[in-house]
Amino acid sequence: MVQLVIGKKGSGKTKIMIDKINAAVKDTNGCLVCIEKGETLRRSISYKVRWCDSDQFSIDSFDAFYGFIAGMLAGNYDIKEIYVDGILKIAGADFEALGRMLEKVDKLTGEDSSVTFTVSADSAELPASVMKFAD
Repeated sequence: MVQLVIGKKGSGKTKIMIDKINAAVKDTNGCLVCIEKGETLRRSISYKVRWCDSDQFSIDSFDAFYGFIAGMLAGNYDIKEIYVDGILKIAGADFEALGRMLEKVDKLTGEDSSVTFTVSADSAELPASVMKFAD
């Protein structure tokens, strides 16, 4: 399952993400992962969450990001939730490529796990392939 938190820069997406992650620590029976570019969330989330800086893994495209997620899920069947802050900063601002990647991630995760992304954009500029995953 894929979920999106959409909004322009400064609209509070990261705060929403931090709250979702910390609530999930209490409610989820399984592993949690947080992926971001840099270290904005690292000190604001529970130590129980596996934190990853995308720069460490040289992720620079949506295809590379999908491979990263697929590898994580293949290596650890206990991952229940993945949180990704700033997917456009990680993989680029190609909205059509984002939509294709979201579709693949949705099929990959199925009902077993979920991936929540923050997307820094106005929802009016996002294609239907992206918006179908919006809350």
